[in-house]
Amino acid sequence: MNKVSSQISLEDFSKIEMRVGTIVKAKDFPEAKRPAYKLEIDFGEFGIKKSSAQITELYNLEDLVGRKIVAVINFPPKQIANFMSECLVLGAVDEAQISLLGVDETVKNGLRIA
Repeated sequence: MNKVSSQISLEDFSKIEMRVGTIVKAKDFPEAKRPAYKLEIDFGEFGIKKSSAQITELYNLEDLVGRKIVAVINFPPKQIANFMSECLVLGAVDEAQISLLGVDETVKNGLRIA
């Protein structure tokens, strides 16, 4: 059984802005070191943000557009190859396979995950 790496306080957790978004565009990202897609995600009142996501093992580009996902939107932007990633899409990680975290389709973009 694996142990949790470290504990954080509820105050630390409350600083993380995990929000619901809908993927509106998805493209290949051949410049990335590891196979990835470039995503544009609509977070409602928080706008459209870009992300690089290493989700090519389980997802085809055509299956991503319209999909509701969960992402952290308050990390600083990160340069990945020639692309600026503005949010971190969340998923369950099993070695190279990443399964996206999502919500019901009726959930409004921008809602906070708590």
